[in-house]
Amino acid sequence: MDFFCYHRDRAASLDLRMELLEDHWSYMDRFAQEMIARGPTFVGEDEVPTGSVHVLTLPDTATARAFVFDEPGYQAGVYRDVMLRRWRNDLGRTMWEFPGGAPEGDGYLVLGLGEARPVEEVPAAPDIKGLITFGPLLSDDGGRWLGTIAMVRAQSSEQARDALPGNDYAEVEVHQWRFGGRS
Repeated sequence: MDFFCYHRDRAASLDLRMELLEDHWSYMDRFAQEMIARGPTFVGEDEVPTGSVHVLTLPDTATARAFVFDEPGYQAGVYRDVMLRRWRNDLGRTMWEFPGGAPEGDGYLVLGLGEARPVEEVPAAPDIKGLITFGPLLSDDGGRWLGTIAMVRAQSSEQARDALPGNDYAEVEVHQWRFGGRS
């Protein structure tokens, strides 16, 4: 099963986040083979972190919950909340397999949330250049669509928003994002 995990930083937690960076990376190293995509969300030219995204394949929901809640930053109070949802890899690749390479200041996470509906009514991936990952957020049993995530290279947040076309979403968030992990 694939899962989308988004730890959102709490205000004034940057120092603690940086203090725990090696612990975070060491923890994530244990899941390197399972990773589909990962990396921080941030704001501004200084790239001030706002969250940490991990998309990975795990055996079941219990393992995914343990992955999310055992993360060192979560345990220490870096994050204000965590989103954990089943996810489906509609592009069938990892971020490292994206033919366009790693974003260079032009990467975005686009997160759209919608009203639950049957998984058969999932919006399709758009045919746009720069789409790194794309797939639906699903209910725990995989039977209902709850939203969609896309990771994309784009010239602006407005252009990145186009990765989730149409009116299927009650709420859409666009976050600056870059490939994560050890440099």
